[in-house]
Amino acid sequence: MSTFGVSSASNTNPNKSTEVVSPPTDAVSSLCFSPKVNHLVATSWDNQVRCWEVTKNGTSVSTVAKTSMAHEQPVLCSSWKDDGTTVFSGGCDKQVKMWPLLSGAQPTTVAMHDAPVTQVAWIPEINLLVSGSWDKTLRYWDLRQSNPVHTQQLPDRCYSLSVRHPLLVVATADRNLIAFNLQNPQAEFKRIVSPLKYQTRCVAAFPDQTGFLVGSIEGRVGVHHIDEQQQSKNFTFKCHREGNEIYAVNSLNFHPVHHTFATAGSDGAFNFWDKDSKQRLKAMSRCNQPIPCSSFNNDGSIYAYAVCYDWSKGAENHNPSTAKTSIYLHLPQESEVKAKPRAGAVGRK
Repeated sequence: MSTFGVSSASNTNPNKSTEVVSPPTDAVSSLCFSPKVNHLVATSWDNQVRCWEVTKNGTSVSTVAKTSMAHEQPVLCSSWKDDGTTVFSGGCDKQVKMWPLLSGAQPTTVAMHDAPVTQVAWIPEINLLVSGSWDKTLRYWDLRQSNPVHTQQLPDRCYSLSVRHPLLVVATADRNLIAFNLQNPQAEFKRIVSPLKYQTRCVAAFPDQTGFLVGSIEGRVGVHHIDEQQQSKNFTFKCHREGNEIYAVNSLNFHPVHHTFATAGSDGAFNFWDKDSKQRLKAMSRCNQPIPCSSFNNDGSIYAYAVCYDWSKGAENHNPSTAKTSIYLHLPQESEVKAKPRAGAVGRK
């Protein structure tokens, strides 16, 4: 949408979101909210892990930078422990650090890989940390031991990972998607080739654990059910496209209450969708740079998203003078994220 001939794409904040104070100095690689309170963590290519306290008052929201810690190389992923006291982060230094953020204690290394760590998740139901790496392994860690309790070989480099116990879904290079049942993590439960023809960027397990979403670099999302009897419900849809321009889908997040989901892309837009009625609930205006990552807070009242260059067009398209990194907070209206009956659908008595 443009006003008086000025493209909204030139606007850094067209959705009038609240900007987080003291943002990272380089591109943001991951965002995650504490499962307990409104503490937001961001990891960045500037080697830092930062935490902000977010305060929401009615329709206004404010942030205070709380604390930060450093890796030796760029940080790629993050996850909170379920009690909201501790953050895990992994990156190009091939390790996962555990940061007891609330106690003020120093970070310690709790996991090691042979290549950069791209994904990390805490699994409270089995009290283990799982990490995924470009070394083509998943490793499960008991924080009391220095060696992994299990190393799972993957067919290729780990690109994305999502856990909804007992379901764990991993996306690797070469379009492999592998589902694991965490009651028996040593065996692959199911392996498929992505329903999308191009490289996978992100996956998100359904809240009911019956399947997962997969997003690709080709502006498309697949909705996939694991049960063979449910295959007729599978479908794919196009998104994050503008005319002939096609952008990557970088992030998929389910709403924690309504179980609708958000997509964010390299077109600088985020959208809210309902997979069950197969409709888009809300399309937001495009920012002037890509959105590489995003996260809902624990009750879904805040949606955080980063706006920065994602290097998808290489170094020659990186302009340091305009490549500002921002993190924004959007307060979703219920109409944007709550499922509604499909137009024309007749309700059953």
